[in-house]
Amino acid sequence: MTITTSPARHRSLGDHTWQDQAVCNPTEYNPVDPETFFPGPEEADKIATAKSLCAQCPVRRACLDAALEAGDIHGIRGGLTEEEREALHTNLANRLDHSRVNDTLAGRDIHLTKGERRAVVLAGYRQGVTVERLASLLKITEEHALKLYRETRRAIRHRQIADEATRTTSAMDGSVALGRHDFGTAA
Repeated sequence: MTITTSPARHRSLGDHTWQDQAVCNPTEYNPVDPETFFPGPEEADKIATAKSLCAQCPVRRACLDAALEAGDIHGIRGGLTEEEREALHTNLANRLDHSRVNDTLAGRDIHLTKGERRAVVLAGYRQGVTVERLASLLKITEEHALKLYRETRRAIRHRQIADEATRTTSAMDGSVALGRHDFGTAA
């Protein structure tokens, strides 16, 4: 599972306005050859040039997200080659980017992965987000949102029961099982 916590401005669903800010967008004052971003496997100079341009791009993250979400496997996108993006394509459903989850909870309309959708439900449950609001954020029915909250409540309860059973078993064995809440903060 990939977890990302870097702050970012995520593009909304259907938003393509970021492309106007892309360094690869040829203009009168920026004559970039689009073919630079579609090098052959042996064209190391073109790859280096494209990656250098991507490194300067203010919308690099949006470009990479768009390529991954659209399944775009051709060319250099977001500063990564086709081969470098392959693993990201494969694991996209498991991506968990907390900044995307937070943006969604703040009301932004962002394309979420399965992992991020689960995180929105858990965070919404813990923050007391109403069923109606969760349904609106995830674009699902209120009945489905209620079902997700019930499943979350059940999972939390089962996790608490399992943790208590582990502590009880450890106490009977004479060993002490320490959990993450048993440690103080670092000085």
